[in-house]
Amino acid sequence: MIDATMTKRMEEATRLTRAGKLQEAMAVLQGSAPESSGVETPNTSYQEGNTFDGTCEVIDEEATVSKSEPAESPAGAFLPGAIKVPAAWRDKWMKFRGGMAQPEQAPNTSEEPQPGAFTAGRFTNPVGSRDYKLYIPSGYTGQALPLVVMLHGCTQNPDDFAAGTEMNRLAEEQLCYVLYPAQPMTANSSKCWNWFKAEDQQREGGEPAIIAGMTRQIIDTHGLDGTRIYVAGLSAGAAMATTLAMTYPDLFAAVGVHSGLPHGVAQSLPDALGAMQGGTGPLGGGKAKGAGWASEVPAIIFHGDLDTTVHPSNADRVAAQYSTSRQESATVEQGKVANGHAYTRTTHHNEKGEPHMEQWRIHGAGHAWSGGSAKGSYTDSKGPDATKEMLRFFLQHQQCERDMN
Repeated sequence: MIDATMTKRMEEATRLTRAGKLQEAMAVLQGSAPESSGVETPNTSYQEGNTFDGTCEVIDEEATVSKSEPAESPAGAFLPGAIKVPAAWRDKWMKFRGGMAQPEQAPNTSEEPQPGAFTAGRFTNPVGSRDYKLYIPSGYTGQALPLVVMLHGCTQNPDDFAAGTEMNRLAEEQLCYVLYPAQPMTANSSKCWNWFKAEDQQREGGEPAIIAGMTRQIIDTHGLDGTRIYVAGLSAGAAMATTLAMTYPDLFAAVGVHSGLPHGVAQSLPDALGAMQGGTGPLGGGKAKGAGWASEVPAIIFHGDLDTTVHPSNADRVAAQYSTSRQESATVEQGKVANGHAYTRTTHHNEKGEPHMEQWRIHGAGHAWSGGSAKGSYTDSKGPDATKEMLRFFLQHQQCERDMN
């Protein structure tokens, strides 16, 4: 636990960083470093709870998209002096938790309004509360539609993520609801989902319980098809998406993981840094973590092979957690987007010959949503179109079908 003095020093370091006084901030942090090397960043505490009952409050019914909040200074995103992290490793963490958008791709969330409604709301259950945005396609007339849960990356928010992925546009065309839970700075200073904390890696506890409870509330409120519920995310959001697939396989019919990490590979900040680097090095923990986790939830995985923030080897480690005895064969396809990236797609099939997992390796791509719009942050317009391919894959799978296999 971090005492009041440590908290004050953290706040002072953040203030100095934002003022451009990086050396002074580092001095404050180095002077306040505890002996333990496992200190985690502050997080809101969660109540123990075994219920998913909650309340859902609509805040704004207007179909509007607000301008993205500016990203924090990368150096202010994590408190590097709290553990004696080598500069190279610290830089990795800064890039993961700070703003990584190139100047020419600065967020611009003035997305053209979609025909449907983009509403704001807030969900609360005994574990905690989170705001959200919900896209309701104009073709909705009360029928039981699918739902896609989209988990943003660090420094992002629902509006920014919606603009960058353009999931709302495709949902309008194919009649899906889209739910965007929002991670506040009170839970993580850079608005990252806390995938690397043990308390946020479990069923009926922490952030997974909040997101799952919110999802169920939306299903019940809008009469959606409970057999066609999907979850996807980018970076830290992708890591949390995998955590949800591992802890709530009865809720999600398929999962999309873009530039993410496996479930359970980190339970501390050093673990997280090691996992992001590929699981090797002095902070890698020296042992394999997360190897015991497995899920039969169908998965589609995207990762750029030039990702310097989350090592591309994590894509294989994620895929390994979704590999089951049901997968009998695999096909490999090489392709290239016109005037864009080349890619390798590996499709794994079950014993019935049905696609159970797809792994897309994007050649020449970094840490960004493949095929996304420059109107949002962390996007690479050179494709292939991850949003389109994920939605295609999702709609091939239904919860009841998997249960009967």
